[in-house]
Amino acid sequence: MGDDSEWMKLPVDQKCEHKLWKARLNGYEESLKIFQKIKDEKSPEWSKFLGLIKKFVTDSNAVVQLKGLEAALVYVENAHVAGKTTGEVVSGVVSKVFNQPKAKAKELGIEICLMYIEIEKGEAVQEELLKGLDSKNPKIIVACIETLRKALSEFGSKIILLKPIIKVLPKLFESREKAVRDEAKLIAVEIYRWIRDALRPPLQNINSVQLKELEEEWVKLPTGAPRPTRFLRSQQELEAKLEQQQSAGGDAEGGGDDGDEVPQIDAYELLEAVEILSKLPKDFYDKIEAKKWQERKEALEAVEVLVKNPKLEAGDYADLVKALKKVVGKDTNVMLVALAAKCLTGLAVGLRKKFGQYAGHVVPTILEKFKEKKPHVVQALQEAMDAIFLTTTLQNISEDVLAVMDNKNPTIKQQTSLFIARSFRHCTASTLPKSLLKPFCAALLKHINDSAPEVRDAAFEALGTALKVVGEKVVNPFLVDVDKLKLDKIKECSEKVELVHGKKAGLAAEKKECKPVPGRTAASGAAGDKDTKDISAPKPGPLKKAPATKAGGPPKKGKPTAPGGPGSAGTKNKKGLETKEIVEPELSLEVCEEKASAVLPATCIQLLDSSNWKERLACMEEFQKAVELMDRTDMPCQALVRMLAKKPGWKETNFQVMQMKLHIVALIAQKGNFSKTSAQIVLDGLVDKIGDVKCGNNAKEAMTAIAEACMLPWTAEQVMSMAFSQKNPKNQSETLNWLSNAIKEFGFSGLNVKAFISNVKTALAATNPAVRTSAITLLGVMYLYVGPSLRMFFEDEKPALLSQIDAEFEKMQGQSPPAPTRGISKHSTSGADEEDGDEPDDGGNDVVDLLPRTEISDKITSELVSKIGDKNWKIRKEGLDEVAGIINEAKFIQPNIGELPTALKGRLNDSNKILVQQTLNILQQLAVAMGPNIKQHVKNLGIPVITVLGDSKNNVRAAALATVNAWAEQTGMKEWLEGEDLSEELKKENPFLRQELLGWLAEKLPTLRSTPTDLILCVPHLYSCLEDRNGDVRKKAQDALPFFMMHLGYEKMAKATGKLKPTSKDQVLAMLEKAKANMPAKPAAPAKATSKPAGGSAPAKFQPASAPVEDSVSGTVEPKPDPKKAKALGISSKAKSAQGKKVPSKTSLKDDEDKSGPVFIVVPNGKEQRMKDEKGLKVLKWNFTTPRDEYIEQLKTQMSSCVAKWLQDEMFHSDFQHHNKALAVMVDHLESEKEGVIGCLDLILKWLTLRFFDTNTSVLMKALEYLKLLFTLLSEEEYHLTENEASSFIPYLILKVGEPKDVIRKDVRAILNRMCLVYPASKMFPFIMEGTKSKNSKQRAECLEELGCLVESYGMNVCQPTPGKALKEIAIHIGDRDNAVRNAALNTIVTVYNVHGDQVFKLIGTLSEKDMSMLEERIKRSAKRPAAAPVKQVEEKPQRTQSISSNANMLRKGPAEDMSSKLKIMYRTYRIQARSMSGHPEAAQMVRREFQLDLDEIENDNGTVRCEMPELVQHKLDDIFEPVLIPEPKIRAVSPHFDDMHSNTASTINFIISQVASGDINTSIQALTQIDEVLRQEDKAEAMSGHIDQFLIATFMQLRLVYNTHMADEKLDKDEIIKLYSCIIGNMISLFQIESLAREASTGVLKDLMHGLITLMLDSRIEDLEEGQQVIRSVNLLVVKVLEKSDQTNILSALLVLLQDSLLATASSPKFSELVMKCLWRMVRLLPDTINSINLDRILLDIHIFMKVFPKEKLKQCKSEFPIRTLKTLLHTLCKLKGPKILDHLTMIDNKNESELEAHLCRMMKHSMDQTGSKSDKETEKGASRIDEKSSKAKVNDFLAEIFKKIGSKENTKEGLAELYEYKKKYSDADIEPFLKNSSQFFQSYVERGLRVIEMEREGKGRIPTSTGNTNGEEVGPSVYLERLKILRQRCGLDNTKQDDRPPLTSLLSKPAVPTVASSTDMLHSKLSQLRESREQHQHSDLDSNQTHSSGSMTTSSSTANIDDLKKRLERIKSSRK
Repeated sequence: MGDDSEWMKLPVDQKCEHKLWKARLNGYEESLKIFQKIKDEKSPEWSKFLGLIKKFVTDSNAVVQLKGLEAALVYVENAHVAGKTTGEVVSGVVSKVFNQPKAKAKELGIEICLMYIEIEKGEAVQEELLKGLDSKNPKIIVACIETLRKALSEFGSKIILLKPIIKVLPKLFESREKAVRDEAKLIAVEIYRWIRDALRPPLQNINSVQLKELEEEWVKLPTGAPRPTRFLRSQQELEAKLEQQQSAGGDAEGGGDDGDEVPQIDAYELLEAVEILSKLPKDFYDKIEAKKWQERKEALEAVEVLVKNPKLEAGDYADLVKALKKVVGKDTNVMLVALAAKCLTGLAVGLRKKFGQYAGHVVPTILEKFKEKKPHVVQALQEAMDAIFLTTTLQNISEDVLAVMDNKNPTIKQQTSLFIARSFRHCTASTLPKSLLKPFCAALLKHINDSAPEVRDAAFEALGTALKVVGEKVVNPFLVDVDKLKLDKIKECSEKVELVHGKKAGLAAEKKECKPVPGRTAASGAAGDKDTKDISAPKPGPLKKAPATKAGGPPKKGKPTAPGGPGSAGTKNKKGLETKEIVEPELSLEVCEEKASAVLPATCIQLLDSSNWKERLACMEEFQKAVELMDRTDMPCQALVRMLAKKPGWKETNFQVMQMKLHIVALIAQKGNFSKTSAQIVLDGLVDKIGDVKCGNNAKEAMTAIAEACMLPWTAEQVMSMAFSQKNPKNQSETLNWLSNAIKEFGFSGLNVKAFISNVKTALAATNPAVRTSAITLLGVMYLYVGPSLRMFFEDEKPALLSQIDAEFEKMQGQSPPAPTRGISKHSTSGADEEDGDEPDDGGNDVVDLLPRTEISDKITSELVSKIGDKNWKIRKEGLDEVAGIINEAKFIQPNIGELPTALKGRLNDSNKILVQQTLNILQQLAVAMGPNIKQHVKNLGIPVITVLGDSKNNVRAAALATVNAWAEQTGMKEWLEGEDLSEELKKENPFLRQELLGWLAEKLPTLRSTPTDLILCVPHLYSCLEDRNGDVRKKAQDALPFFMMHLGYEKMAKATGKLKPTSKDQVLAMLEKAKANMPAKPAAPAKATSKPAGGSAPAKFQPASAPVEDSVSGTVEPKPDPKKAKALGISSKAKSAQGKKVPSKTSLKDDEDKSGPVFIVVPNGKEQRMKDEKGLKVLKWNFTTPRDEYIEQLKTQMSSCVAKWLQDEMFHSDFQHHNKALAVMVDHLESEKEGVIGCLDLILKWLTLRFFDTNTSVLMKALEYLKLLFTLLSEEEYHLTENEASSFIPYLILKVGEPKDVIRKDVRAILNRMCLVYPASKMFPFIMEGTKSKNSKQRAECLEELGCLVESYGMNVCQPTPGKALKEIAIHIGDRDNAVRNAALNTIVTVYNVHGDQVFKLIGTLSEKDMSMLEERIKRSAKRPAAAPVKQVEEKPQRTQSISSNANMLRKGPAEDMSSKLKIMYRTYRIQARSMSGHPEAAQMVRREFQLDLDEIENDNGTVRCEMPELVQHKLDDIFEPVLIPEPKIRAVSPHFDDMHSNTASTINFIISQVASGDINTSIQALTQIDEVLRQEDKAEAMSGHIDQFLIATFMQLRLVYNTHMADEKLDKDEIIKLYSCIIGNMISLFQIESLAREASTGVLKDLMHGLITLMLDSRIEDLEEGQQVIRSVNLLVVKVLEKSDQTNILSALLVLLQDSLLATASSPKFSELVMKCLWRMVRLLPDTINSINLDRILLDIHIFMKVFPKEKLKQCKSEFPIRTLKTLLHTLCKLKGPKILDHLTMIDNKNESELEAHLCRMMKHSMDQTGSKSDKETEKGASRIDEKSSKAKVNDFLAEIFKKIGSKENTKEGLAELYEYKKKYSDADIEPFLKNSSQFFQSYVERGLRVIEMEREGKGRIPTSTGNTNGEEVGPSVYLERLKILRQRCGLDNTKQDDRPPLTSLLSKPAVPTVASSTDMLHSKLSQLRESREQHQHSDLDSNQTHSSGSMTTSSSTANIDDLKKRLERIKSSRK
């Protein structure tokens, strides 16, 4: 008992291992209880028992073992880790449980095994059970079989692999133990239940009695398909589904599922392969050649016995096949032919796919042998053909089969057709593509018309089968010319056909097609066609317009293949074509006259041949009217064209009559049902006239119309042959030109390239250069469609011509053919869409097919073959030379090359490497010469080339690789990957072969969209390569891994590791995980995918953020290395690392000296190279949950080249104190080695991420300290983080935000803040967003807070991908469990609310009620005190403000955004401004002079406008503590509030305006309604001031969007568009009624607006809409308003520029220009009233520019004389109104003397001088104010001019203003208006304000305090600065003057800047830069006077309202300062 107490105290696991059985029993019982209690399958408790479970089941005490088994069962069922114990436990069960006498133990053992299978360990369990079958103990064998049987019965044959079980069955049946035999019988019955008859062949050799018993049992089995009753864990859902089905009582779906399962097992797979080649009789090859037929028979019989084995081992059967083929082809004894055919059948059946490589040799021979009549021979041959077909694909043997189709022997034709029919039955719609079906149908259609009935029937059967397989839609285009009877016969055959694949094969086709057919045959056809567009054959029933080809593509495509030559594809593309019309009979002249007289006026027919041309012309006009009015159905086309061709016909001498005639032909072709018969009547005449100067164009139009009616291919062929049968070169060249054009319009499909090429060759040989040029142009157009293969046809042209052709081709390279615009419109779209899918490749292939290919098989003589195989290498070389010569000479060859493949294959392993290389070159030649047909030789020649990749010589391998690539280019990859050949090659343990082959696969696989399933066979060998001894092989295998996974998927790849040893398995799985991360996506389209898609390299979660700005950032930071440098770099970095490695060899004494050098070595382009490597997947992507050793190793090697060795040793030391040392060193060297730090920045950041995973706090603190210093340095250096650096660092930094220690969190936040200076906040946002998904609640809360700060500092534009998505994700956290997270989420959203207002609720979307109420409550609370910003933010503010300005610069450098985003940016900028003014007055107060603009500097800067990153100022902090001059409270009381109000309205308006341009119609309409409300209320309308240009830009962007996008969108309801239009127009009318606002619109904007409105008026699509007319009327009204109300100078200028543009643009319609001129006339009418408000200088400058672009001669050439008249009228009116004074307004024209305008005006003046002299004087008097009589006018003018000159100069501004003030005082009534009128608005307001300031000073109102920033010490008013700033802005972009050398400021001020009309886009740019400046100012502004202005006057327009407003504010500030 004492013992008991001892073990009772032990823990459970020790009890289980105790030597006392009681202790163990107790241990097992307790374990069982523990196991039952643990609920979590991943609990760590389970792992404690991992090593004990085997002991549980193998306990030596039977009683204890039972308990152990129970516990083990529970463990396996519930523990997550149980799978690891599978092998040992199951082997324990087999050896120690199955031999127990107790039934209970055995049951539990079986249960445990089944449970392991359930937890996905089936393979391991099965392996152990099968080992158990070899046991000596029959009990164990019986139990193992029983377990397998139960497993199979419960889990099904998908989980339990039957092959290994079936393999051992025969052995079990032979056992001496009855129990074993009985159990074997039971499992055989169970297996039969799953695979049915597939089990018979493997068991055919067991004892006949046993077999009989089995048969009896098998018969009793139920016939229904079995179902698994138990499922793997991963399939448990499926189980639930099944139960539901059964409970619903429905077995229907189940049946479908099992349909998949049953045919899974193929008997063939279960068989053992037999090797027969060695068993052939020794003398077989002699006997088979023997003279006596008996001997030959013996040899064949020996083979027949051998090939009866159902599965043969792969080997080299080439000789055997050759011998059998010879017997079939040549033997005279038909009995032997049949026998040889049977042997071939046996080989094909036994080898299956492996026989495929021989199929090509045998097929032609067998087919030709069908001439034998004897039934048994025919049957044997048929069987052989069918068996061979199954080993290859129809594609591979199609050439051979088609070649035999033309044989004269009817039996051969019949049998071939029957074979095709049988083959089709095995196909599905996908394996029988159109490209393959096309040639077969063409050949079979010939057979339909054969004289022999059996041939016809066979062809019908084949066509019927095709119809059944792919459906009518695909086949019908090929059956266009088949008459009704035959068509019915084909359909009848199709209904009888039974497909091999049963319901699945033709399912799609049957569903669609077959149902309508029976009803159709009787139906009238037309009606049905509407329902099923797929059926496009001419229908029976009434033949009126049975739609022949609704589906656009097929008939055209079908054309060249149809046997009847050019005429066969005569289907028209017309809406509904009469079937009979294609073959419309030719009518006699009388009939035609009769028909014509029925539809034409009598006079017309009489005058046709009148001798008076005028009568003929009148007759033609009548004729044309009649045709125009005729209905399509009533128009007798042939009769009408006959009338036109009647004498004088095409010999008509008068060109006007001729033009009419040709025009009528075009009309008839367009409007009638125009047939080829009619076309033939006229084409000759048209071709004759095509070269005519006057009628040529009409002839071409007529031809195009005919081409549209009769299809281009047919028309083109006719026209070409006619043109080249003539002698007239002009006609020939024009015909070729017409054709070039027609091909572009109609597309290329269906054209007979061959016929063309012969004509083009004729043309190229023409003597006339025009014909040659046209021919070359035509070739260029053809090249677009055909591609480089076109050149092959012209290789033999003269070199000079060839170079011209090449030059033309070069021009076309890279262009894609235009989409066809004609010949497609009338087709139903559904057809067209489907066509596109598989057609594109046809075009290309067709051309390759057309190449005239030479048959060279006769040249491959047996002598040549024996030469190639000769013992003497020189003779072998001669043979190879001959072959190369033959191929060279033939250029393009047919695929039949006789014995050549076997001969060449032998040379690939020649001992002489030179011959191997020569053979490879020949094979490359062969690939080019044979083209795609080389496919059939891949297996017998291509695969041996791959073997050569294993050659030890480098150059041989390179040649082999080039050959393989040349072949793959022709064949595609499918042929290579099919079958086991490739995996067999990979299996060979040759390192060269492996690395070359894997490299090749890694290059090819990524470009494929799909691969054959056989690719999986390569995987086991790929895994062995991953562990190859050779490093290169391992590397290549790793590179190829992701691409295998891309096609096979991770699951399959992981499953394939099951067979590996446990150690290997873990390694491979780790690599798979890694590859999974880098797995590229499959290429989407068949376009050539790049071998390494860039997308693959960025980890998915960070991609969206990094994509958009990547280019711009890297562009500004690091120039991309060019490839040469990169290569050099590779070497240098190796060299460096080598030096690095040598360092340690120095003695320890030198160590200290060693540390003196730089710690970071600058490697040129090192960082770029590393980025490239990472992108190219050459190194691991820095992406992990915890850093694995390989990452650390990789970083170490990368660092070795650029970090001092001693520092690296510290950095990677295992002790943390060394890390601290390293950090200290790095801090010391930070300032001194900036370049080095930046060069290795990516590595430093990666190393720091490793430190984040350390547990030592001191290292972490040090690292964060270093990071703060580092990012400060980077921002000073204006460095930008690259995407690579950011994505490998930020995510790990964010992990640390969740640290429990407060101080660390604070540091991390500070670092994040600083990072925004070197990495855009908008890109930081997604990373931080990702951090909110963490499990750590502290991290979530901190990240949310950080997001709030980002939004607060940078506005909504940081929210990525969109504010909506971002806010939705933030809002999720309102419902978080953790209080801090909830608060942070609420605070962040409140921050957004403060920036964005109520819009927030829209963006967040729906929230739960609880969350919503929390949010609303929080908003209520926080909205009360927006000004009281938290203290913390104020501390961080300065640094944030800086970051904003740097962000602004980022924007400048970034790519130009599109319009709408610019508007958004404006809006956001306004927002930020508004907030920084209202929310943080303290922050605003702190900023001082550093941020003022240094105007003098800018004014002196004559360079172009540069945007650079700002220099960060070293702050003198002492300034801050100096006393501030201004008493604070007063100013704060006035200003912030005022600014707040001002900018809030502005920003709201900005936001609404930005929505006007929205792509969403409703958003736009809402915005417009809001603006309309503002405009309609007079008191509010003023708010729009300053936003007019912006609003107009948004509006015409919306107009453009509607015009280009919405109108074209079929899905959009057009009422929506009308609604939008009416909103836009209504808004504009309201706007242009308010004159003050209308005048704000600038020239550029008005130009674009007028363009938009006129385009809208001319939009014919609108006229078709119901309310369209109303819209156009409103636009008319609006245009009048715009003309009357806008600033007259601006609108006149805009119209002139618009007219100039529209006349220049070739695409612009004459209507457009006409409307612009009408607007100008309207303006001219308004001139008398408006002349005084117009800046004439500007208008005259515009007219001058116009006349420069359009000199008088050019204007006179215009089609209409309107432009020149408009211009004259305008100038005349101006002269009339201004008189001679007008010549004074030419100030803005540079060189007046050359100006046509001045001369013109002078001429006008001369004319009107007499009448208008006195009048003009009076006018001037009216205009100028009366001045003191004493001073003469001239003097006054000079005096004033002098003063203004002074004001304009920089130095004398003040003096000038003072003089002007004195002058005005002296002559109080003097009017300086005329001087100001010509100057800019800025200048005017500047002068006015200057005068007012002087006035105040003189009146003694005190001086204005000096501006803090003014260094000259003069006192200048803020208005001066503002003015100069405005002038500068104007110079820098607002008016966008394009001056290379800026004029000095004086000239700018004294004469207004030349206002070249800027387009609205330029305006936006300038606005943007202004906004940015003002934004920066806002953020840094001290509220003293001059900044207040610069921020207040942000609005771009200088409207008077704004100036008044500024004056008021200025007054207020002054008064407050006194």
